[in-house]
Amino acid sequence: QVQLVESGGGLVQAGGSLRLSCAASGRTFSSYAVGWFRQAPGKEREFVAVISWSGRTTIYADSVKGRFTISRDNAKTPVYLQMNSLTPEDTAVYYCAADQGLGVRVGVSWYDYWGQGTQVTVSS
Repeated sequence: QVQLVESGGGLVQAGGSLRLSCAASGRTFSSYAVGWFRQAPGKEREFVAVISWSGRTTIYADSVKGRFTISRDNAKTPVYLQMNSLTPEDTAVYYCAADQGLGVRVGVSWYDYWGQGTQVTVSS
């Protein structure tokens, strides 16, 4: 089992930045791809970004490309999501998730382990 814990959420003004962290306890996610997803009130959970276990491959949703950066120093350290130029449309609960499969995938259903989420609120 892998337990994931997100941190770093909060309230920020439009144009500001936040960095989210996703840490693993129990079994590490050293061989897993890790993704970030978000869910706004009344909306479905949506893909934000994913990074391969090696850190060499990343994919971003079009809505965050150029503003958000997903990273990991090595397969054992937290996975980070640096969020810049935030807008009110980025307001959501952000979740990290781990995928035991090969490659990097963007669909919610592929992910095996999920954190509890961290709230990000961007004021206008």
